[in-house]
Amino acid sequence: MAAGRSMTLREWGLLVLLSIPWGGSFFFIGVAVKELPPFTIVAARVLLAALALHVVLRLRGLTMPRSPQVWAAFFGMGLLNSLIPFSLIVWGQTQIASGLAAILNATTPLFGVLVAHLATSDEKASPNRIAGVLAGFAGVAAMIGPAALNGLGGNVAGQLAILGAAFSYALAGVFGRRFARLGVAPMATATGQMTTAAMMLVPLALIVDQPWTLPAPGWGTVAAILAIAFISTAFAYVLFFRLLATAGATNLMLVTFLVPVSAILLGTAFLGERLEPKHLIGMAMIAAGLALIDGRLPGLLRAALRRRPGRVPVRRP
Repeated sequence: MAAGRSMTLREWGLLVLLSIPWGGSFFFIGVAVKELPPFTIVAARVLLAALALHVVLRLRGLTMPRSPQVWAAFFGMGLLNSLIPFSLIVWGQTQIASGLAAILNATTPLFGVLVAHLATSDEKASPNRIAGVLAGFAGVAAMIGPAALNGLGGNVAGQLAILGAAFSYALAGVFGRRFARLGVAPMATATGQMTTAAMMLVPLALIVDQPWTLPAPGWGTVAAILAIAFISTAFAYVLFFRLLATAGATNLMLVTFLVPVSAILLGTAFLGERLEPKHLIGMAMIAAGLALIDGRLPGLLRAALRRRPGRVPVRRP
């Protein structure tokens, strides 16, 4: 997909839909890290998601590809899009507040624009895209509020972990473009990524965390693990790869701007939280950034200015 093409309404709808399960993932992780160590959480997340996706794949009568080339790509995607970022985010949230983690995670489109510009021929950075990404990032920071930045000079390791996860997601977005060229369906791609991630993470969790020695988690933690596995991972990554195949890597990374919006709106709708002026300001800034990136609104404004009454057209010889 050329970077200059605006996303369709269907693609924008899928992007918003994807932001909802990912918006809840920070909350689910925040619940789980109170009782379980990071690798155990991440291993349970990808293992359960992989099992769920294999069941759905079988029910739909689909089969997994057998090509060694495709499975090598699955391992690369599992590393860049699951093992590295999931582990860094969960560990990072044990070190810094979730608000600051969400702001740092919103650097993903910044990294995404840079990586896609350097590594692809059809997703080059443009002035509108760069301006839109900066406006979206500023909107995330404004919406979460300056209080989240209080810990910015504190635990550097935790902050670097979240930034490392954002960079890994950006790399994964570009790396994952190859599955469309290989003819692998989004459902099979999501299943392959989760399967290879589980193959890497489960042994790691067994060695590092020794989960059989841990106290049994409470029902709240169990529910959080199930939610993050089935909703925020299995379901979300089917949407992720479907969008990646049509909308491109840099457009897909914009979902991280919508994740805090979804999280705040979910909290307002179901947890009785209050929608504050800073949230509305931040959402407006994010909307402006997304409009700049999409490109259609600036184009309509330029066309309207060219057609405005009283303007005398310049005739060239």
